Amino acid sequence: MALDSKIPSGPISDKWTNYKDHINLVNPANKRNIDIIVVGTGLAGGSAAATLAELGYNVKTFCFQDSPRRAHSIAAQGGINAAKNYQGDGDSTFRLFYDTIKGGDYRSREANVHRLAEVSTNIIDQCVMQGVPLAREYGGLLDNRSFGGTLVARTFYAKGQTGQQLLLGAYSAMNRQIGRGKIKSHTRHEMLDLVLVDGKARGIIARDLVTGEIERHSAHAVVIASGGYGNVFFLSTYAMGSNATAAWKIHKKGAFFANPCYTQIHPTCIPVSGDHQSKLTLMSESLRNDGRIWVPAKLEDAKAIREGKKKPADLSESERDYYLERRYPSFGNLVPRDVASRAAKERCDAGFGVNKTGEAVYLDFAAAIQRYGKEQAYIKGLDANDAKLIIKLGAAVVANKYGNLFQMYEKIVDEDPYTTPMMIYPAVHYTMGGTWVDYNLQTTIPGCFSIGESNFSDHGANRLGASALMQGLADGYFVLPYTIGDYLAPDIKTGTISTDLPEFVEAEKKVKDQIDKFINNNGTHSVDYFHKKLGKIMWDKVGMARNAKGLTEAIEEIATLRSAFHKDVKVPGTADSFNQELEKAGRVADFLELGELFAKDALHRNESCGGHFREEYQSEEGEAQRDDENFAYVAAWEYKGKPSDAVLHKEPLVFENIKLVTRSYK
Repeated sequence: MALDSKIPSGPISDKWTNYKDHINLVNPANKRNIDIIVVGTGLAGGSAAATLAELGYNVKTFCFQDSPRRAHSIAAQGGINAAKNYQGDGDSTFRLFYDTIKGGDYRSREANVHRLAEVSTNIIDQCVMQGVPLAREYGGLLDNRSFGGTLVARTFYAKGQTGQQLLLGAYSAMNRQIGRGKIKSHTRHEMLDLVLVDGKARGIIARDLVTGEIERHSAHAVVIASGGYGNVFFLSTYAMGSNATAAWKIHKKGAFFANPCYTQIHPTCIPVSGDHQSKLTLMSESLRNDGRIWVPAKLEDAKAIREGKKKPADLSESERDYYLERRYPSFGNLVPRDVASRAAKERCDAGFGVNKTGEAVYLDFAAAIQRYGKEQAYIKGLDANDAKLIIKLGAAVVANKYGNLFQMYEKIVDEDPYTTPMMIYPAVHYTMGGTWVDYNLQTTIPGCFSIGESNFSDHGANRLGASALMQGLADGYFVLPYTIGDYLAPDIKTGTISTDLPEFVEAEKKVKDQIDKFINNNGTHSVDYFHKKLGKIMWDKVGMARNAKGLTEAIEEIATLRSAFHKDVKVPGTADSFNQELEKAGRVADFLELGELFAKDALHRNESCGGHFREEYQSEEGEAQRDDENFAYVAAWEYKGKPSDAVLHKEPLVFENIKLVTRSYK
């Protein structure tokens, strides 16, 4: 099946402008007759809901948290990209476009990425006008910092709280529309199925997570903004409640799922400390601006550190291996996330890890503290040879830029990162794959749209740092509000859609039957028991490095585990009450299907690209080796009853403005 992405023709610089000119916008006077459901109220969903309501549509929002403010978007720490060129370092829309395509290892759709780069500048203006407290320089201008995968400073930030501050801006805009009656907010609600009427998305079935009541909600269009599926690995930097259920339910109703194997491993996470952990904690990639990553140069020193016989400060500069600076002299510590993650794994696998498990490297701020301290001493006319003063002044500058991150690290690890290097190790952080969408952000189901991390469209095989917030707000504020009007224009006279239609009755019955099955299963193992087993299979065989043997085993093991889950899971409590084990059971059931498709997608893609690293396909230097002749396409999977039967559809990736070359950061 050929996938129609509806990408407009013509020069790429004109695509977005020309496209807006031809959109069939709904007459504002008639928008009051149109209802839109938005599932998920993070940055993408919150900004979309607020903007759609501002345009006159009637919006219903759904989130499983007790407030939209608790969306996982608050965990985005480092910043948001925009091609403003405030630093005068040669940035431009085209350069942001190029860096994003290159960072994604040439596996993203060119037109979508260029549109993203074009609207990036508008996002910053929007946020500033909302009152988002982005960092500013001494003179009052907005500040920027660098991020991995780029050689310019284009990342706007608010210390290490950028996602939280941007979410509060979108939440405030949402609240205004809630007060006007244009948004009806449903918190503590989870979407459990999509309702199709005459082949179009016309509503959802949701469960009130407090009372257990199953509810029917109708609309003329449904927008999925539910985030990514990284918790399929159990241990990840995602919030514990983050899940794939909304995206997976629409997949099972006909929405193709694209590139599930493209999952990002983030290089700067606090290392795993033991089997007791239920989640991992991210340290912002912005720390790689000033922090230097290293391991001991000698195996005996690494062993001594692991055994507690030496401390990192005991090693001189010559006894340290700043391996990213050694391997990638041009970008150094600012290589993209997939490159930095694999490099850390390679060093630890070789025996140079520095914590008790051998799976950690150092992120050291000593050099930055010295550099900033001397700079401040000269500025203030103080003694630049006073070692204690230099450390004090430098630490104050670092605290001003990253203070809350250092505080968080110290609380979790009980070590002072100002005096002892942080220990970090890669962890699952973001998913580039997701539901397939066309240029309008519409899935293969008419009337069902997918935005933000829940779709696949912008990041290819690896997301550059500070691009998640950019995509979420671009989709929510500047893309979907235009494109959805084209679909909704014929629905002006449709009127309210009844929830008494047979399709709603059937979908509700299906949801209730599934819930009853979980409650009455009387198994012997908890939901987490199965989730942890799934996570171990995924990390060991579908994690940072993959091979055909491991992937084949993973597919078989996940299918066996899924069968055992449905036979032997124990869900305590009742269906008509607050029951978090029941919530988890439904989510893990979806992960057990998604995990198999994930492995199947990774097995079929006989190449290495970005976050998808097949051990069989690498250069002599251990770098990813793409196969552009055979795999320059989006892999979009159609549901056919079970993951093993999924049918592959291919959308060829056409590059008109960027030449396909081997990615190099050296």
